[in-house]
Amino acid sequence: MEIGKVDYQVHLRIKDIRQDKDLTQKQIADYLICDQSLYSKYERGERELPLYVAVKLAQYYEVSLDYLVGLTDETKPYPNKRG
Repeated sequence: MEIGKVDYQVHLRIKDIRQDKDLTQKQIADYLICDQSLYSKYERGERELPLYVAVKLAQYYEVSLDYLVGLTDETKPYPNKRG
């Protein structure tokens, strides 16, 4: 990957994570409070994943946003530095 060039493959990452957890699109859509058809479009890359949805998915799967959007292969979120 070139410096400054990012290949966002969010739709592939969220599908892989969901399948690894043996969850259905319907289960995730219910968690996100959206239609399964909309969530399916996120996974197919037909709709851009809104930031608030990405945050909810990262929290649900206990992964970092960087991992979710493909910036790193490190799954663990950074330690919470809030007091």
